Amino acid sequence: MDRMISYASVSEEDVVLEVGAGFGFLTRRLAPCCKRVLAVEVDSRLVRILRRELRGTGNVEFIEGDILKVSVPPFDKVVSTPPYSISSPLLFWLLEKPFKCAVLTFQREFGERLTAPIGSENYSRLTVATYYRAEVEILENVPKESFFPPPEVDSVVLRLKPRKTPPFKVDNPKFFYEMLRVLFTQRNKKLRNAVTLFLHKKGMRRAKAVKIADSLLFHEKRVRTLAPEDFGAIANELYAKLEKR
Repeated sequence: MDRMISYASVSEEDVVLEVGAGFGFLTRRLAPCCKRVLAVEVDSRLVRILRRELRGTGNVEFIEGDILKVSVPPFDKVVSTPPYSISSPLLFWLLEKPFKCAVLTFQREFGERLTAPIGSENYSRLTVATYYRAEVEILENVPKESFFPPPEVDSVVLRLKPRKTPPFKVDNPKFFYEMLRVLFTQRNKKLRNAVTLFLHKKGMRRAKAVKIADSLLFHEKRVRTLAPEDFGAIANELYAKLEKR
C-alpha cells in the first residue's frame, strides 16, 4: 500500500480517489499524505465502521454507493484496489474523467489485457481502447497470498496516465468504441467478415455491407493482427462512408 502511494507521487496538494475503501487500511495511509481522500464504498456496513474508526480524520470524505452511479467530486489522482468485478466498467468510467494519474491493483489477467501485444491471446478491445486514451505500465506482481482472505487469482499493480494527445486520430470516438466492441467478438476472423457483421447490426443490408467491407484498408487481415492505429483508420474510413449514405 505504501508503494502504491509512492507510485502515484501523492502530495499534500492532491485530492485522491479510493474506490472500494473496505476496512480503511489504504485510507489510513493516504490521509496524512494528501489534501483530501474521497473514499467510496458500496457496503453500508463498512461505511458505518469507517466513519466510526476514522472520525478524527478530517480530510477523508466517505461516499456510500456504487462508484459507477454516485456523484464524485473532482479528483487529481486515484490510488485503489477496487473490486475486481467492476474492473472493466471502472476503467472506462475513469478514462472519461480528468485526472493526472491512477495506481490500481487489478486481477493479473485483466492487467495483462491492458498491455497485451498485438496478436496475442490477451489482445482485446480493452487493449486498443485503453491505448488510445492512456499510457499503462505494470509496476509489480502481487501474489494472492498478499491478501486476506486470499483470492483465487494473482494481481498486478499498474499505473495509468491519461494521454494529453491521443496517439492517432479518431473522427468519432463513440463510433470507434462501438466498432471495437463488435469487431473483437470476431477477433479470429478476417476484417471484411467482422465489419460485415458490424454494419449488419447497424441495419445495413448484407450486400451493401459486404461491398463496403471489401473496400476497406486491411480487409483481408485478421482482426487480432491489427494495430490500434489500424482500428483508428478503419473507424474513420467506415464513419465517412456511412455519413455519405
